[in-house]
Amino acid sequence: MGKRVEDAFFKKVTAAKTDFPVGVEALYEAAQKKFEKNPFGYIYSGASGEETLRNNRRAFERWAIVPRFLTDVSEVDTSVTLFDKTYATPILFAPVGMQKLAHEEAELATSRAAAKFGIPFIQSTVSSYSIESIREATTDSPKWFQLYWSTVDEELPKSMVQRAERAGYEAIVLTIDTVRIGWRETDLRNQFSPLKGGLGKANYVEDPVFQRSLRDDSEEALIDALVQHVHHPTLGWEQIEKLQSWTDLPIVLKGILHPEDAKEAVARGIDGIVVSNHGGRQLDGVIASLDALPAVAEAVAGRIPVLFDSGVRSGVDVVKALALGADAVCVGRPYIYALGIDGERGVTTWVEHLLEEVTASIALAGANSVKQVRKLTLVENK
Repeated sequence: MGKRVEDAFFKKVTAAKTDFPVGVEALYEAAQKKFEKNPFGYIYSGASGEETLRNNRRAFERWAIVPRFLTDVSEVDTSVTLFDKTYATPILFAPVGMQKLAHEEAELATSRAAAKFGIPFIQSTVSSYSIESIREATTDSPKWFQLYWSTVDEELPKSMVQRAERAGYEAIVLTIDTVRIGWRETDLRNQFSPLKGGLGKANYVEDPVFQRSLRDDSEEALIDALVQHVHHPTLGWEQIEKLQSWTDLPIVLKGILHPEDAKEAVARGIDGIVVSNHGGRQLDGVIASLDALPAVAEAVAGRIPVLFDSGVRSGVDVVKALALGADAVCVGRPYIYALGIDGERGVTTWVEHLLEEVTASIALAGANSVKQVRKLTLVENK
């Protein structure tokens, strides 16, 4: 980040809040104690037997960095350029819906924390606060909008895209792996659905197209309509072409795992992709996102940005993903844990820790920039 790693480290250690957990395990344990059972179960759990959830982490543990030394790493440049905009870090806040599960200020708190570091905040369609509320809370900080399609009325996604564009959002991230909800055994056991509880309704409540579709003014009618709109089993390239006609913003497809889908995205003029298995929350038993990344990056061959998510828990994870072909890395669950632990202050502290670890890890691997990270050698532990 254009500063000496040693100075930054000692400064942070001296100023660190001793009551905030350091490290992913401590963060997880503190969050588990802070959250109520059902909300925590919803946030941490994966689909079915959670094979994919486990594989996402195992993939990071399997890949090992082979560092280089005798390189000047007194200054480390962590900046990246995406869609002609330069950001100070290779980190983005992944879209996580219904953040009131963790804290009453929800996306207002997390977007403000991201704004302090110039980190793009990707807002979920099913957020607890609306596009307009988050825009008001964060003014001109970088924000992207994650879009769920609607098979009920395609005027609704069009309206949301236009609202995001008016609010100054910088990109549209279309999630393509939610043709229906995954088999979430933890939520089934707990009989818990925050969507049906109304925690993700803000963008719908404030949308004129959605409001016109309601059968009456009741909360029950609102929730019934919302649930119908969220999933999209008919989503295909025809709908994506419509999306391209609605906006000049970059369009990013989130949920790519197969190299052929990546090639098709490039051929059809998509601006970027996210290699993602939805954090293990959709189809269980699929390839770990990190294992899918190298082949997808090779298929794209630098023609469009390749972002990554699923399983990222640390600065070392970020470095590994960058080295395996990601242009930037999205982090999800950890910032929600930090939100539940200490609100905006917790998220801010967590980001400080993460960015210092990213910077230190890049330097210790023998690189002095994100570009140099891409030249690192990684091997698979047997």
